[in-house]
Amino acid sequence: MLLQATSVTASYGDAQALFGIDVDILPGEVVALIGANGAGKSTFLKTLTGLLPALGGEIRFDGRRIDRMDAADIVKLGIAMVPEGRRLFPSLSVEENLLMGALSRRAGPWSLERVYGLFPILKERRGQPSTSLSGGQQQMVAIGRALMSNPRLLLCDEISLGLAPVVIREIYASLPALQEDGMSLLIVEQDVQLAMQVSSRVVCLQEGRVSLAGQSGKLTREQIGAAYFGV
Repeated sequence: MLLQATSVTASYGDAQALFGIDVDILPGEVVALIGANGAGKSTFLKTLTGLLPALGGEIRFDGRRIDRMDAADIVKLGIAMVPEGRRLFPSLSVEENLLMGALSRRAGPWSLERVYGLFPILKERRGQPSTSLSGGQQQMVAIGRALMSNPRLLLCDEISLGLAPVVIREIYASLPALQEDGMSLLIVEQDVQLAMQVSSRVVCLQEGRVSLAGQSGKLTREQIGAAYFGV
């Protein structure tokens, strides 16, 4: 296993948000994390990256325990996140935002030129302020910034949120290129049908608990509906 999360719990103050989450990810695998708003999806990603401490359980990355590590050290091991809402630096240009992702100095195949090869429009606009781009182009910057850290595991939190369908298709069409070097992806996605299409396995959360997990091509609509809505 590349990632192995076992019985992970987390909370915001006195409000517990995760209750014994178990998730495994193999090298080169795409796993989709689905669930209604407030199910704990983003919280789980924050726990994996060290942005939110795990109160219990264990998280191992490539066999190494990381649930007590700082976020900066976790990035250096090879976990990067594309956060919900993109979170670009508004005062920086497109290229400067991308270079921020390389601050971990982790060696690997991703460079500015490779990111520009994946998203050519970013090379054309590399000197522009990131806030001058369209929503889809800003999402490309956010993905590119994460890739610049040369991750082995890329966490994508709602990368289709607020984008037009044609832009969503363009963004998701770029994802197979990320797996060429064996990168794994954990994708949080509200569009269940899209999540099923792009992943090999699906994990559904409901109220901070895993309500369903299985191979994307074998789960029925009824199973997913029951796990998603708890009916």
